[in-house]
Amino acid sequence: MPRINFDLQELQAFVAVAERLSFRAAAEDLHISPPALSRRIEKLESILGVRLLERSTRHVVLTGVGRSFLDHSRTALDELEGAMLGIADIASHRRGIITVACVPSAAYYFLPAVIARFSKNYPHIRVRILDESANTVLNAVTGRQADFGINFIGTQEADLEFDPVFTERFVLAVRADHRLAARRKVRWEELCDECFMTVAKASGNRVLIDSALAQIEKRPASFFEVAHVSSLLGMVEAGLGVAAVPRLALPRKKHSTLRGIPLVEPEVSRTLGLLRRKSLPLPPAAKVLYDLIKKEPGRL
Repeated sequence: MPRINFDLQELQAFVAVAERLSFRAAAEDLHISPPALSRRIEKLESILGVRLLERSTRHVVLTGVGRSFLDHSRTALDELEGAMLGIADIASHRRGIITVACVPSAAYYFLPAVIARFSKNYPHIRVRILDESANTVLNAVTGRQADFGINFIGTQEADLEFDPVFTERFVLAVRADHRLAARRKVRWEELCDECFMTVAKASGNRVLIDSALAQIEKRPASFFEVAHVSSLLGMVEAGLGVAAVPRLALPRKKHSTLRGIPLVEPEVSRTLGLLRRKSLPLPPAAKVLYDLIKKEPGRL
């Protein structure tokens, strides 16, 4: 497909002529000469390869293609103007609030660093974090309780756009004094002899694990089930057993009590991504934060 490359001035020139149906009146509105205006229209038509206007010495008439293109041109100019006004609002430090729904491990691992940079530049814009389960995050985005979300489910939702940003493996969380703590990797079947703990079946993490382990002959049975990964880690710290958790759920720095060991045969992973509604553009402030989060994995 050839690249469409024209200037904003050419689009504005076309809309002005189409609305006034007069080159002279449109030129006055744009504060340019009629010949300069004609050159802009001719260049736009040349780039598009179609006639947008039929003109004579007395009359200007839109072609069929021109009428259709006028609607698109007005929409494009309106959206651009709205975006520029929105960015101006951000730059002038106007007050506002952004709501982000995200799974807790993302909120803990890399979101604070992004919010710190955002708040430094826009101190009067508040950020509200809904750190909830994957299903709750999904519902918050689809139900418009959040501007956007960070989740590992939602790729199949027709009304949502899922933008992958980070892939992480599941690891075995054990106490530092556990017999497996010094291992470089652990097979899932080895956990059959352990007191294995897991999140409940309603959890998105549990669905991923169960799906990945469905084909292996020996897989661990759970002794304890909880609702949240944070509860699992507390139980591991208390010495009640071991648990499979996303790597992001573990502390970033070396922990005095907990260790994370890669799980293999099979390797299980999840992809975190940004969720947004396809039908609605992000508010300008939310778009700035969205783009910052999108860049953050490169810093990890």
